[in-house]
Amino acid sequence: MSKVTNLKRGAPARELDTPTDLDQAAVNEISAALNAILADSFALYLKTKNFHWHISGPQFRDYHLMLDEQADAIFATTDPLAERVRKLGGATLRSIGDIGKNQSIKDNDERFVGPNDMLRELMADNKAVAAAMRKAHELCEDHKDAASASLLEMYIDETEKRTWFLFEASRKADATGH
Repeated sequence: MSKVTNLKRGAPARELDTPTDLDQAAVNEISAALNAILADSFALYLKTKNFHWHISGPQFRDYHLMLDEQADAIFATTDPLAERVRKLGGATLRSIGDIGKNQSIKDNDERFVGPNDMLRELMADNKAVAAAMRKAHELCEDHKDAASASLLEMYIDETEKRTWFLFEASRKADATGH
């Protein structure tokens, strides 16, 4: 039964309830998948900013600017992802602790990471996020949630572009020995 049919005319909805024609199982599954991507997006954003702040070497300016641009693009996905969960009637992340419980991206707290290692690590993380987005996309298609699937399609493309740029930059770093 959809949540739309549960709303009675003239009766107030439960707090934080959002009407949808998706059944509760679909809302729960899609929300969980999107929240996992959201948590990874926050973790990847912070890791990208960390590397942006701590990059060094001959390609400093190019890498510094690229990582800043990528961090901005990653952060720009967070609000639409969270709002999509709410539009479905799901609950989204509420805290740094919530992010930590839901993220699969590993933090990097090392004092020093070489530029090529930074680029390769971010490349692998972006590939992992793209894979999670594809899996969530399939789930959305299974539940006929075209809006979530459409949002993910756009973000998969952006994530693949970051992966590509990081790959090419790391090849340049390999070639120069940095």
